[in-house]
Amino acid sequence: MIRNTVLNIFGETWPTIVITIVIVASMRIVYLIKYHHKIIVYKELLTLLFIIYILCLFYVVTFQDISWNTSNFILFKEMFRYEFGSHLFIKNVIGNVLLFIPYGFFAAYYLKLKNVTSILGLSFLVSTTIETTQLLIGRVFDIDDIILNVFGGLFGFYIYFLLDKLNKKLPSILKNPVIYTIIMVSLLVIVVIYLSGFIELGV
Repeated sequence: MIRNTVLNIFGETWPTIVITIVIVASMRIVYLIKYHHKIIVYKELLTLLFIIYILCLFYVVTFQDISWNTSNFILFKEMFRYEFGSHLFIKNVIGNVLLFIPYGFFAAYYLKLKNVTSILGLSFLVSTTIETTQLLIGRVFDIDDIILNVFGGLFGFYIYFLLDKLNKKLPSILKNPVIYTIIMVSLLVIVVIYLSGFIELGV
């Protein structure tokens, strides 16, 4: 299910992603070369992934599954309407949590956040903006989506927090940009292979 959803999103957004990445990457490379900055590949890849995430998020919240249903301003009304483990539960509950995990991670990574309050506030602000915008463009406002998005942002924050703690405990010999790059590229290759259908994870 997750693979199909991701493939569907990329199927609709790949032209925008390709054009944006070419523009950003080419300008970034020229900038780094011109000003003689060291190119740290894994950091550049993280930035590109963040850009791709934003583009996909924009598509999901503005174009996908346009609905004319009634808005929900009652806490937990929609969240508990779906049978646990059902397709709709996974799509509307789990999906809204997963949607904001990358945001929580990237926000913590770039801002070096150390406390939960900051990520909760940022996630709430962004999610509320999304829901309000959806209401203005003919979709619906759902307060439960905000709650789930905030939880997703919190999970993303803790993923960064745990990885940062782990990184600090690594031997200095392993704290090398080349090793980080190899790990990141390896993970990206695994994700691509999974999306291509050569690996079955049951999700």
